[in-house]
Amino acid sequence: MTARDLIDARYSCRTYLDRPISAGDRAVLTDYMATKTSGPLGAAVRFGLIAASPDDAGALKRLGTYGFIKGATGYIVGAVRRGPKDLEDYGYLLEEVILRATELGLGTCWLGGTFTRSTFTSRFGGLARDETMPAVVSAGYPGDDGTERIREREQGTRRFPPAELFYEDEWGESIAPARADVYARALEAVRMAPSATNKQPWRIVRCGGDWHFYLVRTKGYGKGSAVFKVLRIADLQRVDLGIAMCHFELVAREDGQDGRWVVEDPGLTAPGTGVEYTATWRDGRPRR
Repeated sequence: MTARDLIDARYSCRTYLDRPISAGDRAVLTDYMATKTSGPLGAAVRFGLIAASPDDAGALKRLGTYGFIKGATGYIVGAVRRGPKDLEDYGYLLEEVILRATELGLGTCWLGGTFTRSTFTSRFGGLARDETMPAVVSAGYPGDDGTERIREREQGTRRFPPAELFYEDEWGESIAPARADVYARALEAVRMAPSATNKQPWRIVRCGGDWHFYLVRTKGYGKGSAVFKVLRIADLQRVDLGIAMCHFELVAREDGQDGRWVVEDPGLTAPGTGVEYTATWRDGRPRR
């Protein structure tokens, strides 16, 4: 399957069959996770798979997910070393792992604020003093009747239109479809990326061959909000930016585009407060 196919196939699966993940699928996924140790912005990350054994399918029921997940027989967990772009790199790499799981026929669901960190970190073997576990992912064979997938597709139709997400040269100047050129599919892959409570906090401004990614914070949600402080929830909107970056690069490369990530704030005048520069995809084609 192509990256775009996998992005389209992935959805937030919350109901699973009471069937442990097969030994073959566990091996493939574990081997793949072992290759995901450094994000595109330099953060060190490590992942693991907590999976129920064939003779104890209920072993994971004690892991706390606040009732959001039913019957998961596996969880993809991870840790990232604290640093300037740690959460973005964590989101980027974990989304790659999720898409690999999708290719294996597994259902998955991001869990950022709806899991008990202490129980998951304990099953993961603990964290180093400079590590954090921003999110985990439930995994298993999908067990719903298709309504979850249909519901998510309906939510997809209510996402922000491209004109409100992608700009040309400066904020407010939307990229015309014809101007998106070879990056049109990559931009759509960003638009359809999952995000915490579907806030879609990413914005992109293209300046020549540079695609500048920004975080536009949702007022009253996330970093600094009372709920996030009390529950000690990670800054999930930064994780969302990493997911968007992952979708963009995978599809851009699939469409033959070369490039690399750099952190070089272009200093564009942003509209209002709550806007933070994240990173830039620098197109690898020769500049005129």
